[in-house]
Amino acid sequence: MNMRVRAGLLAGAGLLVLAAPIAMAAGNPESILPPGLDDPAPTPAPAPAPAPAPSPASEPTASATPVVQDTGEGASDDGDSEDSGGSSGRSSSRLPTLEELEALDTDELDELLGLKPKFDIPPAQRRSTARVGILSEEEGGLPAVSLARQPQSLVRAAIAGTQGRLVSRWGHITLRRALASRLAPPAGMSGSEFAGLRAQLLNRMGEFAAARAIAQDVDVDAWNGRLANAAVDAYIATGDVLGACPLAVLRGGYREDAEWRMLRSICTAYGGEASRARNELVRMRESDDAEFNAIDVLLAQRFAGAAGLGNNTVTIEWDDVDELTPWRYGLAAALGAAIPERLLDDAGPYYERSAATLPSLPLSLRIDGARRAAREGIFSSSALVDLYSQVYAASGSDGPAGADAAQLRTAYIDADPAARVAALRSIWGDGAQIPHDRQVLTAYASARIPASDQFAADAAPLIASMLTAGLDRDAARWSNIVDEGGMAWGMLAVGLPDADGGVSSGAIDSFRDGDDSTGKRRTRMLVAGLAGLGRISSGTRNSWNRELNLELTRETRWSAAISRAGEVENAALVALLMGVGMQGDDWKRMTPRHLYHIISALRQSGLEAEARMIAAEAVSRA
Repeated sequence: MNMRVRAGLLAGAGLLVLAAPIAMAAGNPESILPPGLDDPAPTPAPAPAPAPAPSPASEPTASATPVVQDTGEGASDDGDSEDSGGSSGRSSSRLPTLEELEALDTDELDELLGLKPKFDIPPAQRRSTARVGILSEEEGGLPAVSLARQPQSLVRAAIAGTQGRLVSRWGHITLRRALASRLAPPAGMSGSEFAGLRAQLLNRMGEFAAARAIAQDVDVDAWNGRLANAAVDAYIATGDVLGACPLAVLRGGYREDAEWRMLRSICTAYGGEASRARNELVRMRESDDAEFNAIDVLLAQRFAGAAGLGNNTVTIEWDDVDELTPWRYGLAAALGAAIPERLLDDAGPYYERSAATLPSLPLSLRIDGARRAAREGIFSSSALVDLYSQVYAASGSDGPAGADAAQLRTAYIDADPAARVAALRSIWGDGAQIPHDRQVLTAYASARIPASDQFAADAAPLIASMLTAGLDRDAARWSNIVDEGGMAWGMLAVGLPDADGGVSSGAIDSFRDGDDSTGKRRTRMLVAGLAGLGRISSGTRNSWNRELNLELTRETRWSAAISRAGEVENAALVALLMGVGMQGDDWKRMTPRHLYHIISALRQSGLEAEARMIAAEAVSRA
């Protein structure tokens, strides 16, 4: 299998408290029992009878017991029972008085007269929520029925319990693929809630465009509070402010906070009611209500002005602003309004992730965001190269980003391989640890370097760079160049497909002798990866498990759950449980035991390529 791995689409496992057994969806349904995923695993209970699979043509039947959902501020607990029209709450048992009619705004009057639309898609064109997602199985998505037989409590806990940041770039890519797949919801969970849970996690991962696409795969009138909130967050983060207008028209009353009221006014302006929108925004700006911050309203007025309010020359003053918010950043970016550097310097990772894909921002700001996006798995190597190409086209070699772009160009086109390697070294820098985004940037250029003894000293960084983009066949050309037991050998030992034979204990011992990482972490990760991939014998695994105190055989409910999901080849469930066990900011949070169970389950479930890339990344970055 050629491992130009699918470029698309999870150190310490979180605690999920689940009460129901897991019924696997792949093949014949089987059961395991994980009441609390990080506790010692009890003896499994007898498997229950499998539930019938939901019909692909209809929404799964809701359970008899109501499910209490955390749908976010301003949203009801059950999306199916939400008021879809934003009713004013006036009783319909009597006719309103003249005074009451005069007090109604346009939306309330339309609601009273039955003129307010309930949906924006004709009934014949409305889409089923029996399967929601943007990647079908034919396009690289996971099997549609993967989670259909799972208890909703497990799926909800796994998705909601993953905070977003994973230690592994390839783990992020694998989880994104699962979340973006066109999947049927678990039995008893509505398609809208399932989509909302996934969109929320994609937002937490910085995958705002994917979250927006998941929301757009569900008709607006079917959104519950969870999905609506996730959609609005994604629209703001991607600068697609007007994308929320169908929701503002159909479900205007689902929220009452200041940002939502300003957004509704913006949509009113673009809906052709410029005067009404102007008056609403002026009232907000002049209001004594502390909820309306001046900068927020000014940004809304500037944005609405493009629809013909006549006040698009509103001056944006940042002097009294001491912090950024997603609203301020999203509108300012969409407007092309300069944000003071003092605010950007104190901004968190959210703003860098958002900046990476906002074309209205200067390239200098996008580059900083794109570097984070590449490290975390949001950006592919090709996407990062494209952005640096824009930098070179715009400014040549001026500035730090321009200098890197010029060196990257040399690494691609110079006729002398030695000059290309020198350019790569310049991009990587002189530090002991190469920044991971630099390895992602140079992946395809590294693949162009001929495998020869002349460049043997650079084999490790070249191979590490290639494997960030899944270029395992290109990396395999170095197999006869590198020395057994070296860093480059370790990455190839876990990263190559169709590995010939097993890895000997002596080779691992040689690797340990040259391992200068703290606590021999690279050796520990190498053993865990080899064991998970089945590339060392059980005797070698047990010997090194005792030698390095890896605790590979210690079982918890989380390890039992992900192992069982792997055994029955349920890749989607493995990916979700992987996310729970891979949370953290860097590889210091990952234990060899968790890595072993993740690699093993991915391999058994059919995601062997992803398992190899994660194992190689662990050896490289530990």
